Amino acid sequence: MKVVGLSGSKVGSKTRTAMDYTIKALIEQYPDIEVTLIDLAEYDVQFSDGRDYREYEGDTKYVAEMIMDADAIIIGTPIFQASIPATLKNIFDLLPEKAFRDKVVSMLVTAGSPKHYLIAEQQLKPILSYMKAQVVQTYVFMEEKDFYRKEIVNDDIIFRIQRLVEDTVVLSETYTNIRKAKEEQYGF
Repeated sequence: MKVVGLSGSKVGSKTRTAMDYTIKALIEQYPDIEVTLIDLAEYDVQFSDGRDYREYEGDTKYVAEMIMDADAIIIGTPIFQASIPATLKNIFDLLPEKAFRDKVVSMLVTAGSPKHYLIAEQQLKPILSYMKAQVVQTYVFMEEKDFYRKEIVNDDIIFRIQRLVEDTVVLSETYTNIRKAKEEQYGF
């Protein structure tokens, strides 16, 4: 199984910190899984211009292809101005409409205020559903008070990250087994 962790912002450190904890938990709990962390702050991704993602070059093509090749994706996003950042939205715009078909997608959200708790429900989940993702329904929401100097200081958040990792992997394995059983039974 291939899992991509996508840190969806070019600025700030909290989302990357949360993704580091998540990747560490993933590697510790499931050492046989192939894990790649893509931090958009480390890549020069072009803005979508409507081309097929395979027609791009460099970082843009690499990031898009890594996501398309993944079995599961864990998206980390901050909330800026009551919305997901443009860098993350651009990734969705680069990919085809059904990019997440047969993929499990889970989410980590960092925000400065509890007022932004429902942004994932109102903005991210509809996009992921439109793109045909199997969305892990529970997500980890973290706010300013959960961090101190690039460390997560809330034990409940750490527990929930571990649970999100488990839910992501188990759900991905389950959907894979269902698809295999259907192929064997119906021949497609």
